[in-house]
Amino acid sequence: MEKTIHSLLVIGLGKVGSLVAILLHENGYAVTGLTREVSGDVPFKLILADSSDMEQLKKAIEEHDAVVSCLPYHLNLNVAEAVHNAGKHYFDLTEDVLTTEKVRELAKTSKGLMAPQCGLAPGFIGIVGADLTKGMDKLRSIELRVGALPMHPRGLLGYAFNWSPEGVVNEYLNDCEVIQDGQRARVPAMENLETIVIDGVQLEAFTTSGGLGTMCETFEGKVSSLNYKTIRYPGHCELMRFFFNELHMREQRKLSGEILVNAKPPVKGDVVYIHAAIEGWEKDKLKRKEFVRSYRPKKIAEEEWNSISWTTAGSVCAVVEMVANGDLPDRGFLKQESIPLETFFSTQTGSYFK
Repeated sequence: MEKTIHSLLVIGLGKVGSLVAILLHENGYAVTGLTREVSGDVPFKLILADSSDMEQLKKAIEEHDAVVSCLPYHLNLNVAEAVHNAGKHYFDLTEDVLTTEKVRELAKTSKGLMAPQCGLAPGFIGIVGADLTKGMDKLRSIELRVGALPMHPRGLLGYAFNWSPEGVVNEYLNDCEVIQDGQRARVPAMENLETIVIDGVQLEAFTTSGGLGTMCETFEGKVSSLNYKTIRYPGHCELMRFFFNELHMREQRKLSGEILVNAKPPVKGDVVYIHAAIEGWEKDKLKRKEFVRSYRPKKIAEEEWNSISWTTAGSVCAVVEMVANGDLPDRGFLKQESIPLETFFSTQTGSYFK
């Protein structure tokens, strides 16, 4: 089948965006990166510009079939509106609920596909969770857990900000959508602390916002309990509660991000933990199904990439490939949980996750 996407504009060439552009280039797409600055040589075309320069942005969008925004969540909406107005396909990595709701409104009149939340969580974890429910006659619970952690933690926090500090602060402070007793509800972040063990490593998990994407809407009335939690090393949640609550940093989100990333800068060598589990009945028998993985740094295009970078970039690139191949719709709004896991695995970058 003829591909429906040949050229892509990748906006924001940070730790994830640069790899998105490289992976798409390696997969045979004509890629252009739009960024304010770049260090070193890259194998694709570049436009040095700020995404807030609407004239430059609109011109670049018009010249491509699709756009992948790898910008911080609060910068995505202007890009999404410009892509919508140009009738092109839109993909992003946002975990922000309000941004996604606005993109969904745009999708009602879009000529292309509007696909936000194509990263790890939301994104890949929702694809996995939905796949686990297949074949079940009745669902009791869906529990989704994700965490990106330093392989060799130091200090009490046991963390390094390899991901956007703005995004992490957002997830820690915004209320979380869940399903409780079969009904959609909102619960506070950094609550419902639990112990979890993966590969013999004891970890903790607690509620954070945004990780479920649109899953509560999809599974309302079909499951008694659905929730998402972030995985961290033990003790992290208690310290974050102290920082945001007792030091009154809740109202100073930008400053909070600056303080935290200054204290715990990015490190080389991380691990991404995935723990998805569902419980329910199949032919009157209660069953539990799990998908548990720990992903390590990976060599791609002669360079070693952190786990959080390649899992996030790989996820959105797999979605782009499925749309280009005609395996997913090419118009409207894409829910991540509607993506078949086997089709995801069959893509070039999706195969990394098996």
